[in-house]
Amino acid sequence: MKTFTLENNHLNITLSNFGASWLSCIVKHPKGNREVLITTTPKRWAEQSAYFGATVGRYANRIANGEYKLNGKVYQLAKNNGENNLHGGVKGASFVEWQVLEQSPQAVKFGYTFADGEEGFGGEVNATVTYRLTDNQLEVDFDAVSDQATPLCLTNHAYFNLNSSSTIRHHSLQINASHYLPVGENGIPNGLLKAVDSTSFDFRQPKAIEEDLLADTDQRAVRGYDHAFLIAKETQNFTACLSVEDLQLRLETSMPAVQLYTGNWLAGQPRGENGVCEDYAGVALEPEFFPDSPNHPELAAFGGISQANEPYHHSVYYRFVY
Repeated sequence: MKTFTLENNHLNITLSNFGASWLSCIVKHPKGNREVLITTTPKRWAEQSAYFGATVGRYANRIANGEYKLNGKVYQLAKNNGENNLHGGVKGASFVEWQVLEQSPQAVKFGYTFADGEEGFGGEVNATVTYRLTDNQLEVDFDAVSDQATPLCLTNHAYFNLNSSSTIRHHSLQINASHYLPVGENGIPNGLLKAVDSTSFDFRQPKAIEEDLLADTDQRAVRGYDHAFLIAKETQNFTACLSVEDLQLRLETSMPAVQLYTGNWLAGQPRGENGVCEDYAGVALEPEFFPDSPNHPELAAFGGISQANEPYHHSVYYRFVY
């Protein structure tokens, strides 16, 4: 594992070529430097299985029964989440060494080629992930191209905890989303997109995560929030905003959906040099296409299948405000 540091007057970022990962994010807050990622040390990295800050793909989230059909052919994928394929499989983007293609004091660009048939997916995919530090913001650019049609969805799986407390239950969250996607206990969609109105999934106005945590059967099926939200199209200052009393994370993305995961299964994961996490220790906001969209035409309409030689690109902006 090689590590890289990006630093300016506002942020100190540590990256790794293993999994093109975001290992650490220290905010230079007026009240003192603050680590805002739930993370662990490079020495303990092999102990964790929560995708801490890793690039996930070639298809983020789940594909049901580890299988999809495309252009008349059935593709059988690796099953690494019960009967499902999760985040690209056993050897997805998170568990391989990426090449360092470019490096400067404020940016690092990683590259990896997914082989045709790797983890069962069709198509050779050349992918890059670029981290760029600007002022109080980290920009992450995902680019790729495949030589044949294939499911493709890359994103980052950072977990945030803005004041290093034991859980994120008290964090306030706002998501610019009018609909969410119900899932069963296996995390696979079991219904159509549902309006957030009058549900525990309404984050259009800021509210504490704990306010409606585990409030209904949709959440209890997966022990909390682990659902994709359809981002509203109207222009907003941000896609999602996570905040505590003296710090905000404002996330912007060009993707149609954001997966909200409240760390429902983090208990026992390594934290820092010697500690361990408890459940709900961090919250992930994963910009992506919808889970299992290759098997759902109504969800694939939002994206998720890249055609041969079609450029794939999306950007995520993490802005810290205090």
